[in-house]
Parts: sequence; C-alpha cells; structure tokens
Amino acid sequence: MQIETTDALQRFISHQGLVRGEIISLDTAWTEARSRQNLGEPNPINQAMLMALGELTAASLLLASTLKFDGKLILQIYGDGPVRLLVVECDAQGHFRATVKPHAERLKQAEASDFVSLVNQSGQGRCVVTLDPRVKSIQLQPYQGVVQLEGESVSAILQSYMLRSEQLETRLWLSCDEHRAVGLMLQRMPLTGGNAPMGLADPAESERAWEHMLSLAETITSQELLQLPAPEVLHRLFWQEELQASGYHPCQFKCTCSRDKVASMLRTLGASELESMAQEKPSTEVVCDFCSAPYAFTSTELRELAHGPDTNPA
Repeated sequence: MQIETTDALQRFISHQGLVRGEIISLDTAWTEARSRQNLGEPNPINQAMLMALGELTAASLLLASTLKFDGKLILQIYGDGPVRLLVVECDAQGHFRATVKPHAERLKQAEASDFVSLVNQSGQGRCVVTLDPRVKSIQLQPYQGVVQLEGESVSAILQSYMLRSEQLETRLWLSCDEHRAVGLMLQRMPLTGGNAPMGLADPAESERAWEHMLSLAETITSQELLQLPAPEVLHRLFWQEELQASGYHPCQFKCTCSRDKVASMLRTLGASELESMAQEKPSTEVVCDFCSAPYAFTSTELRELAHGPDTNPA
C-alpha cells in the first residue's frame, strides 16, 4: 500500500473490512498552525498547551475523514485549568484550523504541565463535538454533543466519546512536538447497519480481528510515531497483515476568517457596546484567534455596524 509521508491522511481496512484504520502525519501544516498561536515566551506550560492542540488536531482530522456529508467537524475542549479552550475545526477534505486560549490568571499559577492539570483540574472540563453540514436539510441538521472529560489524554477522551455517543469502538495513538502532529486510529466496524462489512457477520471473527489489530498497534511508542514516516509505522506494526488502501487526503492549514465574518461577529455585541468602542479610540483591531490575521475597524465603521450605514446616531 503506497501512501504519502507528510501532510496527508491515509485510510485503510483489514480483515475484510472488520477493522478500519487511518494514519495521519502533519508536518508543514502543523508548523504553520502552531506558529499562528501567540502564547508568549516558550516555557513548559505553553509547550504542553501546544502539544495538546496538536494531538487534538490530528485526532480531529482522523475523525472528520469518516464524515458522510459535506461539512465541518468542530472539536472543543473547555478546560477548568490554565487552558480555557482548545478548538479544532476541520472538514473531510483535510482542511483545518486550530487555536488554544489560556486562562490568564490560572496560567500564572500553573505548576504542572500534564493534560489533566491543564484542562481538568477540578473535574469540570467538557468536550463538545459539533457536526455542521455545509448545506442544511431535513436529513442533515447541525448536531452537538457535550460530554464530561473522561480520561487523562486527548485520545482517552475521544475514545470514550466515540464509544458512548457513536457506539463505535475506537482507539487513537497520538503524538506531537514542535515539528509534527501524528496519529493512528483503528475502529471496529459494526456487523449491522450501513457500515457493516459485506458478507461477514460472525461476532467471534470480529472480536478476534479487533483484538489482533489492537495488540499490534499497542506496541507503537510516541517517539516512533514522531520519528518514523507513516509507511514505516504501518509496516512496523502490520507487516504480516493485508492492508487495503481505502482513501487518501492531503491535509492543509486553512483559515476561513474574513472581514465580513468579523463584522458579523462585532454586530452581535450590540449597538451600545459598539458605540462605546467607537468613542474610546479612532480605530479598533480584531485579531483572528486561528491565524492571527488583523482586521481594523475605524470608529465610523463601528458606528455603521451599530446603527446601519444610513443612520447618524445622536
């Protein structure tokens, strides 16, 4: 099975469709996404926040690749520690953007950089999964699921979510450093329904296939994921298995912000707040959280957003 080695996701199946797998390697794409985050001077806490964001990015793209509609998958982790919010938006075509928002006061007091200390200190962290179809219809409506954070890593949280919400056994192996964000995913396919493999409905055979692939995949280490090209990872783990390629996607950092979208966001603040902003200074700059693009609005433009272009406020 031939696959690309960088900024790409490859799907594969094994055991006649009983197990579905995906592997992703983000290099240039992750470096660009990471560089857009302005967290200040490098330190262990900031680095840990970025590593968590990288793992969430890899996991999001792995999950988004299985979408059966044209639209976005949005993963959000709301933290109760130094990390206030982790967000990744992506689609089935491999486009993504990502951001991390720290909690300023808690960040000053942070001492530990493990995932739980960053996002779930008091057990109040939440994971929000949103499916947003590009074209809405009776059959396709936005969906949002909210669950408590269960687990001590991004992979554990999402594995728990997939099992509880989708009834789909899923295992994720994720790793990230300054230069790469990588991930491997295995899913046990159901024996009934639209995703069931053709011609096979033996629960015992399904169980054996799943346990066998898990036992092989669990031998991989975080460093091997980061250091080895994706083809070598798959060969290292599954060299005796007959893997069949089932889809390939290049992956790319792509922010969807625009001046019009920022203006729409500003309108939601209300006329009173916009008028107050217009009086404070001659120009207000809004910076995109995902790509750091600046959008400047003069006091006149803010008043137009608040009252409409043909209104002359008193």
